[in-house]
Amino acid sequence: MQWSDLLAAFALVLVIEGLLPFANPRSAQRLYQQLSAAPAEFLRRIGLVSIVLGLLILYFVR
Repeated sequence: MQWSDLLAAFALVLVIEGLLPFANPRSAQRLYQQLSAAPAEFLRRIGLVSIVLGLLILYFVR
Protein backbone atom coordinates (compact mmCIF):
# COMPACT_ATOMS: atom_id res chain seq x y z
CA MET A 1 0.00 0.00 0.00
CA GLN A 2 1.27 3.43 -0.90
CA TRP A 3 0.62 6.75 0.80
CA SER A 4 -1.41 7.84 -2.22
CA ASP A 5 -3.84 4.97 -1.55
CA LEU A 6 -4.31 6.14 2.03
CA LEU A 7 -4.85 9.73 0.93
CA ALA A 8 -7.34 8.61 -1.73
CA ALA A 9 -9.29 6.65 0.89
CA PHE A 10 -9.30 9.65 3.23
CA ALA A 11 -10.52 11.88 0.39
CA LEU A 12 -13.39 9.47 -0.30
CA VAL A 13 -14.35 9.51 3.38
CA LEU A 14 -14.56 13.30 3.27
CA VAL A 15 -16.69 13.23 0.11
CA ILE A 16 -19.08 10.64 1.54
CA GLU A 17 -19.32 12.42 4.90
CA GLY A 18 -20.15 15.68 3.13
CA LEU A 19 -22.96 14.30 0.99
CA LEU A 20 -25.76 14.37 3.58
CA PRO A 21 -25.10 17.89 4.93
CA PHE A 22 -24.81 19.23 1.38
CA ALA A 23 -27.86 17.45 -0.04
CA ASN A 24 -30.18 17.83 2.95
CA PRO A 25 -28.84 20.09 5.70
CA ARG A 26 -32.01 20.00 7.83
CA SER A 27 -31.98 16.21 7.99
CA ALA A 28 -28.30 16.33 8.86
CA GLN A 29 -29.02 18.73 11.73
CA ARG A 30 -31.72 16.43 13.10
CA LEU A 31 -29.45 13.41 12.79
CA TYR A 32 -26.59 15.17 14.60
CA GLN A 33 -28.95 16.28 17.39
CA GLN A 34 -30.20 12.73 17.84
CA LEU A 35 -26.66 11.36 17.87
CA SER A 36 -25.52 13.92 20.43
CA ALA A 37 -28.36 12.81 22.72
CA ALA A 38 -27.56 9.11 22.31
CA PRO A 39 -25.78 7.23 25.10
CA ALA A 40 -22.01 6.86 24.75
CA GLU A 41 -22.25 3.06 24.68
CA PHE A 42 -24.60 3.20 21.68
CA LEU A 43 -22.17 5.45 19.80
CA ARG A 44 -19.31 3.13 20.71
CA ARG A 45 -21.21 0.18 19.23
CA ILE A 46 -21.90 2.12 16.03
CA GLY A 47 -18.20 2.90 15.80
CA LEU A 48 -17.26 -0.74 16.31
CA VAL A 49 -19.70 -1.91 13.64
CA SER A 50 -18.30 0.69 11.23
CA ILE A 51 -14.74 -0.46 11.89
CA VAL A 52 -15.60 -4.14 11.40
CA LEU A 53 -17.55 -3.47 8.20
CA GLY A 54 -14.75 -1.33 6.83
CA LEU A 55 -12.16 -4.00 7.57
CA LEU A 56 -14.30 -6.70 5.96
CA ILE A 57 -14.76 -4.62 2.83
CA LEU A 58 -11.02 -3.95 2.67
CA TYR A 59 -10.29 -7.64 3.12
CA PHE A 60 -12.53 -8.67 0.23
CA VAL A 61 -11.49 -5.81 -2.07
CA ARG A 62 -7.76 -6.22 -1.50
